[in-house]
Order: sequence, then structure tokens, then C-alpha cells
Amino acid sequence: MTFEFWHWLALGFALLVLEMFLPTEFILLWVGAAAIVVGGVSWLAPTLDWTLAFVLWGVLSVAAVLAWRKLKPLSFVSERPTLNRRGESYVGRVFTLDEPIVNGVGKLRVDDSHWRVSGPECATGDTVCVVAADGATLRIEKLA
Repeated sequence: MTFEFWHWLALGFALLVLEMFLPTEFILLWVGAAAIVVGGVSWLAPTLDWTLAFVLWGVLSVAAVLAWRKLKPLSFVSERPTLNRRGESYVGRVFTLDEPIVNGVGKLRVDDSHWRVSGPECATGDTVCVVAADGATLRIEKLA
């Protein structure tokens, strides 16, 4: 049984491609990288026995995965958690209505856009506070 260096390279790149399509939390990335390293070693040492190559691949794979688990951040906490949730970024802000709220639904101009709002009946010019965002609808409360 003979494994050439290009077999290892093909296996490594195949694992890297699989990583893109499967939710493996970067496991296949490191196993594929280990296969590519073994391919490089096999190219530099063409007489490398295939059993030794498999052992090297296993050791490198386990070491890489364990190192990743140890070194990766425990959580990805953002400094700006509402960056891509625009509606939620308006919670707590106070606005003046340009249009009345009728039957619990109306429109509110926020910066350079108009938002659908839901809340109590309010007249034009009333001051309101955004209390929640529900998709593309802002829920508001009337301020005194």
C-alpha cells in the first residue's frame, strides 16, 4: 500500500472544503491542515512509511484540535451587540411623532428612515420612547 504526497494534499484540501459545508466548529480545518503537513513531509521524505505517515497525521490532528480548543476565545462578546440589529439599537431612544398612531399602528421617522410602530393611540407631536423592536416594527410607549 503506497500513499504519495499528493494523496495527503488531496485529503487535506478535501477536508478543508468539507469544513466550509459542515457545522464542525473547525475540527475538519485542523485535521485537513494536519493532512497537508503530512503531505509536505511525504514530499520532503518520499521514503516515509505509510504507517508512520498515518501516525504523524493522527498526532498532528489531535494536537491541532486540542490546541484550538485551548486557545480559542470562550465567547465572542461584541462591544456593540446591536450593530446588525438596527431596530434594537433604537430601544430606549425618545422621538417625536410626525404622524399619529391610529388603531395601534403608525409610522415614525428615525434618523433617515421611516419605521412601522405599534403602541397606544398618539397624536402628531407626542413624545414617545421605543421600548422594544419586533422585526421591522418598533413598539413604543407615550411619554407624559
